Amino acid sequence: MRLLLAPMEGLLDHVLRAVLAQAADYDHAVSEFVRVTDALLPARAFRRIVPELDRPGCTAGAMPVRVQLLGSDPACLADNAARLAELGAAGVDLNFGCPAPVVNRHRGGAVLLDEPELLHEIARAVRAVVPADVPFTAKMRLGVGDKGRAVECAQALEAGGVETLVVHARTRDEGYRPPAHWEWVARVDEAVAVPVVANGEVWTAADWLACRDRSGVADVMLGRGAVADPFLAARIRAGELVVPDDDRRAREWSALQPLIADFWRRVRANCAPRHAPGRLKQWLNLLRRNYPQAEQLFRTVRPLGEPAAVDRALAAEGIGCAALARAA
Repeated sequence: MRLLLAPMEGLLDHVLRAVLAQAADYDHAVSEFVRVTDALLPARAFRRIVPELDRPGCTAGAMPVRVQLLGSDPACLADNAARLAELGAAGVDLNFGCPAPVVNRHRGGAVLLDEPELLHEIARAVRAVVPADVPFTAKMRLGVGDKGRAVECAQALEAGGVETLVVHARTRDEGYRPPAHWEWVARVDEAVAVPVVANGEVWTAADWLACRDRSGVADVMLGRGAVADPFLAARIRAGELVVPDDDRRAREWSALQPLIADFWRRVRANCAPRHAPGRLKQWLNLLRRNYPQAEQLFRTVRPLGEPAAVDRALAAEGIGCAALARAA
């Protein structure tokens, strides 16, 4: 069983990756996408999104981070993949899953699932330049509006040289609305020889078990579920299928406090002051799905727009100097 940490544009960046890697053990993470259009990007463009390239290729806790490329030009994607390999990336991943309209209008992400021939051409071009010892993977959805070409797309990527496929079990048009169609992951897995990883709507260890049973694959990529419950990967590895009781949640909240402090410290170091409070609110908004204490803290910081005010609010909740010292 492999547990992977998903790319989530605008949320699960290098700051949150570093924090979540402290809470649970992942086999690897995939970065947010690097947009490739018609040029070979400079090294600084990759390092801005994936500073782990300087470590090389891993978080401070040694979790490998594969770099995701998004685009539709096979030659340009290949050029940039070759540069990534030179920079020491822990792997190269292709994005055929992003449902964002602005991305799709510019022929990136899930919209390309209507063109299996292009998927194959892209994969073949990238495979030709990525060294054999650098993992080469792709993430796809089940289609644009329907699932009828999901297997064809998966087979096109496999034939192009992709080594592992992550399948988000929804179409582009379904966005992130439940349910996830895990049974379609099984269809893809039956149709290709490369390993398949399930993704979508795994919020609990029980969800993972249901996903495994319906998809037939044990490997899973965790996204929003891991952000909402930083200990989810640990629960899955331990086989803890029972929802934690209030006492367990309270102990976990105590363990989360230094991680929240660490996250806030990193956000303040990496974001403009006007954007920093919003990043904390994003995470708390998902954490409150599992932790009543996060609900209380979210309500406290929600109206705050100044980092100094957030500092005071965190200190009042016991997430202050002591927690920051433990996080450091």
